[in-house]
Parts: sequence; C-alpha cells; structure tokens
Amino acid sequence: MKTKLINSLLPLALGALLCCSTVQAEVQPLDRVVAIVDNDVIMQSQLDQRLDEVRQNLAKRGGDLPPRDALAPQVLERLIVENLQLQMGERSGIRIGDEELNRAMATIAQRNNLSLEQFRAALARDGLSYDDAREQVRREMVVSRVRQRRVAERIQVSPQEVQNFLASDLGKLQLSEEFRLANILVPLSEGSSAQAIQAAERQARDIHAQLQQGADFARLAMARSASENALEGGEIGWRKAAQLPPPFDAMVGALGVGEVTEPVRTPAGFIMLKLLEKRGGERGVQRDEVHVRHILLKPSEIRSDDETRILAERLYERLQGGEDFAELAKSFSEDPGSALHGGDLNWIDPNSLVPEFREVMASSPVGRLSKPFRTPFGWHVLEVLDRRTSDASGEAREQQALNLLRNRKYDEELQNWLRQIRDEAYVEIRL
Repeated sequence: MKTKLINSLLPLALGALLCCSTVQAEVQPLDRVVAIVDNDVIMQSQLDQRLDEVRQNLAKRGGDLPPRDALAPQVLERLIVENLQLQMGERSGIRIGDEELNRAMATIAQRNNLSLEQFRAALARDGLSYDDAREQVRREMVVSRVRQRRVAERIQVSPQEVQNFLASDLGKLQLSEEFRLANILVPLSEGSSAQAIQAAERQARDIHAQLQQGADFARLAMARSASENALEGGEIGWRKAAQLPPPFDAMVGALGVGEVTEPVRTPAGFIMLKLLEKRGGERGVQRDEVHVRHILLKPSEIRSDDETRILAERLYERLQGGEDFAELAKSFSEDPGSALHGGDLNWIDPNSLVPEFREVMASSPVGRLSKPFRTPFGWHVLEVLDRRTSDASGEAREQQALNLLRNRKYDEELQNWLRQIRDEAYVEIRL
C-alpha cells in the first residue's frame, strides 16, 4: 500500500541517562529547524520522518535507492511547498472536521477493498500509525482545497475553445488511446537570464544522455527533477494526447513504451516525458449518463467550513419541507455554471466528476435528495433526475472536450502557481 505521511512537530523524548551517582548524564540531541517557511518552520524530525516514508515506498518498488543525502533536498523542497499551501489554507479558514475526515478514511479503506480495522492493520504492517495517516489525509485535503480555490477556479474554457478543439485533429482523437507517463523537470524561474537558461538546458541534456545510456528514469526523477511528482518517480498517471500541452500532445503518439522524449523548453523549464504504458483506443463505447442538479456552497474567508455545512443542512431541510429546488439553487448555489439554470447540470458523464460527487450520485435513487456532502469544491446537495445509457452524443463529446481542456490548463497552471508561491515566499534553508 502506498501511503504518504506528513507529521506535525513530533514530541521529543528529552532527559538524562542516569547510570550512577559518579557518571554524568548524557545529553540527548535536540530536534532542530531545517527550514523557515514564511511564518512556520520545518523540523529535522519532520524531514527524517518523510525521508523514511519515501525510502520505504521506493524500496517496495525494487531497484537501487538513491542515497539519503541525495533525496533530502528533494524531500525538503516538497515539505516547503506543502507547508506554504497549508499556511494558505489556515489563513483562508479551511478546516477539515472529524466527521468529514472519518468519511474520507472509510472511503480510502473501501477503495482498497478493506474494512477500517483491516486498513489499520495494513498501516501497522507498514510501520505507520492510523493517527498519522489521518493527519496526512487531513493535510492533503486542505492542500486540495487550496488548489481548487487558487488554481482551478481561475481556469476558464470558452464555448468557442470547445468547438475549435472538437474540429481539430486532436479533438477527433479524444476517444483514442491513453498514455501512462512520467516526467522530469529541470526548472526555470520567470525572467531567467540567458546564462541560466543555457545551464538548465545543459543539465537537461545531461539527464537525457544518462537515460539513453540506460539510467533508471524514476531514480533520476527523484534525485534531480523539480516536478511536483518527483518523489513518485516522476509519474503523472494516465493522460490522453489531447490533455498534454504542445508539443507533447503530438510527440507522445510517436513514442514506444519505455521511450523518452527529447528535453523540451516550456514556461516551467525543460521537460522530458517517458511513456510507461498505453491502453484504449476503442470507439463507439456505450456511455452511462446521469441527469442531475445540485446546490453548491463554498467556504470562504468570511464563512468557515462548519458554517457552510450548517447552511447546506438548512437548505436540505427546506427542500425536504417542499421548497422548490430550482429557486433555492438560483438564490444560494455558488456554481456559476448551473445556478442560473436552477442547479441543473444536464446529462453528464459520471467519469467527468470528482470521486466524492460521483459516489454520492451513484448511490442516490432517482427523484430523492442526497444529504449534504463535501467535495474539494465545497458542500453540495444533489438530486438525480434520470439515468440513461447512450452512445457518445454531440453533447457528451462537448463535455469531454471541456474536461480535457480544463485538465490541460490545470496541469500547466498548477506547475506555474507552485513555482510562483515558492519564488515569492520567504524561505531560509538550514539543512
């Protein structure tokens, strides 16, 4: 089981080792600060904890492990960027309540086909505590919501972009095969000098040459990549060609499994992609679609997550009392795409939705309200109006194109945003 943990400051076992009256007590080493990050710090104990977890996960994959001192800067950099996002969440009033966290843990166990007790036992076998796992999940949920507010909500895709995409060669291939990819990023800051660009390109060429000579991609990614997924061996998961920014959208189709692209200059730096696996390519697949409407309420700087949940529960009670769903959606829903239409999302492919929304929708009978539930976007109440199975209609094609374009823009914007908040932060490394 692949589990990532971040510990808060660990309690220290301080004291003297008393042997006898004639022997002086030995002084136990104190924890120390390895980085100051804006208004917070990262401790050596946090770094050691994360290093141990990363090395444990890497050991399960097999192969040689990078030296601990080579991994330490990478792990510390990941902790710094996570810490910045957690501080943003704290300032924005993002809170994860115990009830919501318990539901998330139950969902994780269920996805691994385990009961909660079996999940606890599996963590213990990996040398991990359930409490540490809960804390890590809580932090990842905070980070996810920070990203939704700061990145996802800035992304806009116009109807004309959708039509242009559908008319393009890539758009016509939207049901084509998918590619499981990994990347290595040699970073460049905005406004880098010509000398810095040349140095980054030399570094990228050196990494590419090592890969051509048989070096392990995952190990090089962990040791030298600045990408968000470096500690996962650079793996970014499954993507269609249309989800990749140019020129990778055209390059990936020509790759054989195991091959690596040449380094390509992008706004974030020089990137190489490796094709790990590919699948799919079938056309004319039957699609399950759901006609659903919802009311979305978002926590904000002036309304906490708990206050938002309470408002969602009150609206649920009003709907149960017979008030009109469409009218309440127009008055309260904070989903700009559906509020004006009474919360109606029309016919939608469940696979285009976040897992939390999809799971509640799947378990909701037609015509019955769901209880308020949480997704990364906020608190929802939904009602399933109907279900059907259909071919990939023009409407479904437009929705798929919209999702592909949003994902493409999100990946680009996320990397740029992470680099921006890192560059703008006060960071003092004492490693």
